[in-house]
Amino acid sequence: MDSKRPIIRLQVDIRAKEALDALCELRGMTQVAVASRLLKWFVAQDEVVQGTILGLLSDSAVASLGELLLKRIAAAAEKSSSN
Repeated sequence: MDSKRPIIRLQVDIRAKEALDALCELRGMTQVAVASRLLKWFVAQDEVVQGTILGLLSDSAVASLGELLLKRIAAAAEKSSSN
């Protein structure tokens, strides 16, 4: 591993740890690889997605966001199928 890469520690509950262990086994990946990829993806998301994942939005805001995201997905699918 590159010595210039920082290492962080995570604290998770036992159920999350067991689920991570199962995921790592299924995918043939280390916990560090899974956590690194998830964190890299998460920090690249916009603040609305991050806020939703972190539970910072109200239920009504999450419902509205869900509708908005479905519309975006449908529009993107329509655009890609017309190209």
